[in-house]
Amino acid sequence: MKLDLLKNQWLEIVFEGRNKKYGAYDLRKSVTKNSFKAFLIGTFIFALAVSMPKILSLLPKASENDDALNVKITTVKMPPKDKPKDNLPPPPPPPPKVDQVKFVKPVVAKADEVVEEIVVVKDLKDKKIGAETIKGDPDAVLTVEPVGTGTAAVVEEDNTVYNTAGIEVKPDFPGGMDKFYQYVGKNYRTPEEEGLKGKVYVTFVVEKDGSLTDIKVLRDIGYGTGKEAIRVLKAAPKWNPGEQNGKKVRCTFSLPINIQSAE
Repeated sequence: MKLDLLKNQWLEIVFEGRNKKYGAYDLRKSVTKNSFKAFLIGTFIFALAVSMPKILSLLPKASENDDALNVKITTVKMPPKDKPKDNLPPPPPPPPKVDQVKFVKPVVAKADEVVEEIVVVKDLKDKKIGAETIKGDPDAVLTVEPVGTGTAAVVEEDNTVYNTAGIEVKPDFPGGMDKFYQYVGKNYRTPEEEGLKGKVYVTFVVEKDGSLTDIKVLRDIGYGTGKEAIRVLKAAPKWNPGEQNGKKVRCTFSLPINIQSAE
């Protein structure tokens, strides 16, 4: 059998029955691959050496960039920044909405000593008098400065409910209490219950206008007597209100109503 030394067939024959873990077996097994790599590297180096003159001829010459390297850099000096001026006068105030005329205090003087012309009274119409003459701007915004810093006195209404025991003028029914009892006796509808007799105790508030409010029944004798008392008081005419310190005030009033059915 013909053996090719570039292949690994002969290697198996030579190392048959021997220790293949030895280094010589690995070196001979990879000799073909190493030889091929060495051939490629050598070919690349040879081609690079042959083409080097051509590559060098394509590179730009140093003399072509001499002008660019010899350019002198010139420093440009910027003008100094303007510093803000200190102690500048404030801007003039906007013109007023109404023309302002300078007020000149009248002084008796000789005609040749007068230095300012005094404004005629008719020229002061619809104008503001000030320390100097200023032309007004009709389109200016009209502003009104606040006047005074005090607070106005607030008068609070007295809604206290007073007791008749300590009030100066007690509330009263027009014509007196006899007239009131006549009104109650005429308008009160007594329940139709034989032998019904007793008193209904009620309280109410006489308002400043004489009307009766907050009507309450403290005790009744049943059969709707308390409810009927509330109805009669709500329909009652206005009373004369009570007074304290010369002013009309609210006042509470207690009243017993005698009830007696017809026998």
